[in-house]
Amino acid sequence: MVNVDTAETQSPAPDTSASAAGSTARHRTRIALIGTGGRSEMYIRAIYGQHAEVADLVALSDVNPGRVEFYQELIKELGGTESVAFFEPAKLTDFIQANGIERVIVTTPDYTHADYIVEALEAGADVVVEKPLTIDVEGCRRITTAVAETGRNVVVTFNYRYSPRNTALKEIIQNGVIGKVTSIDFTWVLDTVHGADYFRRWHREKKNSGGLLIHKASHHFDLVNWWINDVPERVFASGGLRFYGDKNAAERGLGARPERGTVDGLARDPFRLDMREDERLKALYYDNEKFDGYLRDQDVFTEGITIEDNLALVVDYQGGPTLSYSLNAHSPWEGYRVSVNGTEGRAELEVVERAAVQFSTDKKTVVDPSATPIEEEDAVRRNGECLVVQRHWEAAYEVPIVNGEGGHGGGDNLLLSDLFNGPGVDPLGRPSGYIDGLRSVSVGIAGNQSLDTELPVRISELGLGVDLSRGQA
Repeated sequence: MVNVDTAETQSPAPDTSASAAGSTARHRTRIALIGTGGRSEMYIRAIYGQHAEVADLVALSDVNPGRVEFYQELIKELGGTESVAFFEPAKLTDFIQANGIERVIVTTPDYTHADYIVEALEAGADVVVEKPLTIDVEGCRRITTAVAETGRNVVVTFNYRYSPRNTALKEIIQNGVIGKVTSIDFTWVLDTVHGADYFRRWHREKKNSGGLLIHKASHHFDLVNWWINDVPERVFASGGLRFYGDKNAAERGLGARPERGTVDGLARDPFRLDMREDERLKALYYDNEKFDGYLRDQDVFTEGITIEDNLALVVDYQGGPTLSYSLNAHSPWEGYRVSVNGTEGRAELEVVERAAVQFSTDKKTVVDPSATPIEEEDAVRRNGECLVVQRHWEAAYEVPIVNGEGGHGGGDNLLLSDLFNGPGVDPLGRPSGYIDGLRSVSVGIAGNQSLDTELPVRISELGLGVDLSRGQA
C-alpha cells in the first residue's frame, strides 16, 4: 500500500518590497492564491511564517470549497487571527480589481494556467505560477500577448535551480572548469512510488498536463538551459506508455484491477493508494470528493491513461551543444545522472533520492523524496549525491556539496526568500522570468509534436509568440 505524507513542492519568483515613504513599515504585497491542492501549502506556510512582514494573503480560491476550508484551518494553526476571503475562480477579475490584489499565485492544474495567468494580468496583477507555464502552443501565445499588452510580470517558479547540488554544477560550468560545453547526457528516473503517482491523478491525461515531457520534465529542461546558459533549438522525441495502463497490465497477466485504491476489502498492493491511511490526503481530497468528484487514487493500471512513461529526446541548442535526455517513470530507485562534456573535461553529477522502493506495511512511503529527504539502509545503492569533475590529462576530483535545512537541500527556503523579499544580486542567475518558463516548456511542446509526427521539430517554427533566442530577456 502506498501512503503519501507529502506533496511535491515547487517554486516561486521575485517580488518588490520597499519601505513605505516616511515609515519604517515594509510594504506587504496583497496576494490572492488560486488552486488549493497540495502545491499551495508551501506558499501559505511561507506567508504566515518567515515572510509575514512582507506578504498579505488576502484570499483563497478553488472550485472545491472543501479544500479551501482545509487551508483555512491550516491558517488558524499557523496563527492567522481570522479566515481569509474566498472567491470563486470565475470571479478572479472582479476580486482583483475590487480588493487591490497585486499578485496572484497560481497552483491549479496545468491546463488551467494560461486562463488564470492571462486573466490576472489583464485585471492588473502580476503572477507567480507553478511550473509548467502552460501545456501547449496556444497557451504560450495567449500569455506572451498578455505580457506584451499589459507590461505586467509573470514568473514561473523553478526550485531545482536553488538546490545546492545543481548550483554546484552550475558554478563548475559557468567558471569554465570544463571549457566550452559540447554535449549533455541527462537521465532521470522516477520510481514506482513517485512515478506511479502521476498515473493515478489528473496528470494521467495529456489534455490536462501535457504529459511528463511538460509537467515533470520542464523542470529538467530548465536546469539544462540554465546550466549551460543556452536556448533549445530543435527536438526529436521517442517514447510511449509501456508499463502503466490497462493494456500493459493485461499483457503482463496482472488480472482485473479496481478502478481506485480507497475501497474496503482490497488486498495489499504496492501500487494501490488508500487515502484513508494518510490523514492529510483524506482531509484534503477524499473527504472533499463530494464537491467536484475528483478521484486522487485512480488505479495506475486502468484505462484512460494517455501520457507516456518512457521518453527519450535529442535536443540541439543554439550555441552548439546537444542534449541526450531520458525519463523513466517505473524505476526501482529514484534520482538522476547528468554528465556535461566540455572542450577541457567532463563533470558528472549523480543523485540518489531513494535507493529502493521496498513494499512495507508499517510505515508511510514518501512520494517525492527530493522534497522530503529520507534515510534508508542499502548496502549497494545509497542515498546521496556526488559531483565529480575531471579535466583532460588530470585525475578526477569530487566537488563538495553543502546542503541547508528544508526541502531540496535547503533550496526551497532560498527560493521563497527571493520570491517574497525580491532577489538580490545573484551571479548564478537563479531567479527566473517568464521567458525561462517558455524556454523550458518549449522543449516539451516540441517533444510532444515530435512524438505525434515521428519527425524532428524546430522550436522557432512553433510560433510561441516571442523570440526565445539567446540574448532575449
